[in-house]
Amino acid sequence: MSTWEVVRLLHLLAVAFFVGGQLVMVAAIVPAFRGAPEHERDRLRRIARSFGWGSLVALGVLLATGAAMADEFVRWDDEKLQAKLGLVGLVTALILWHTRRPNQHWIEGVVFLVSLAITWLGVALAH
Repeated sequence: MSTWEVVRLLHLLAVAFFVGGQLVMVAAIVPAFRGAPEHERDRLRRIARSFGWGSLVALGVLLATGAAMADEFVRWDDEKLQAKLGLVGLVTALILWHTRRPNQHWIEGVVFLVSLAITWLGVALAH
């Protein structure tokens, strides 16, 4: 396996954690806690906080591996990459906003939708 295959693999694993984790939260974890008593909702908050820290690590990996691949494959001027980077900036701002306003759950939905768009652009860039 070449160095760039490892870099791409790390990038894909970080995407899988970030977007896949959002899917699990939206489809399984949050619905399981709907209507739960407050002490159970505290567990949900702990799960979300843990996922948030993991997401921060994933974002760091995504930024490092993405920048390395953009350099190696001379993609910085690509319009798709520029759009993807703009959406990454938007998602970062939304996540920071959500840490300040955790009860505004609509932000989670927007983060998820923007993350899907980022993933779509990543697939488009790879082909």
